[in-house]
Amino acid sequence: MNIIRATETYQQAGAYYVRIQAMAKKHHITLRQEFDEYDTPDTKYIVVTEDEFPIATARMYPVGEEMMIGRVVVLPEYRHKGIGSKVVEACEAWAVELGHRKAVVESRDNKTEFYKQLGYVSCGEKVDGETFQCIRMEKMLSED
Repeated sequence: MNIIRATETYQQAGAYYVRIQAMAKKHHITLRQEFDEYDTPDTKYIVVTEDEFPIATARMYPVGEEMMIGRVVVLPEYRHKGIGSKVVEACEAWAVELGHRKAVVESRDNKTEFYKQLGYVSCGEKVDGETFQCIRMEKMLSED
């Protein structure tokens, strides 16, 4: 298993593949909804591969001084193996390298326990997103 900072087009295509297969297709989300205004040339993507095949991903982009981590997705057959946690940890490490001290997620309401186990705390009420109800969660990444 490799964790990649997807800086090349073919690697980013892997991120898109995982999102289409595990989210858009499964939850009947249109491509326009899945790939929104935050998927830009400046967006950072983590991709996890196994035998060169993409199996998990996340995207991240700055929002002011914070780093937003989102679209954390693992293909169904690879879930419950700790891969999602590794994806988030890779995002956090990259965010720190980029100078961000706080990470933010907008967790689906049924995934908050996953983020709590990684040290995130809820800091808001549920909000209706375009596709899911979400809760904003935060985590301090460094104190300097």
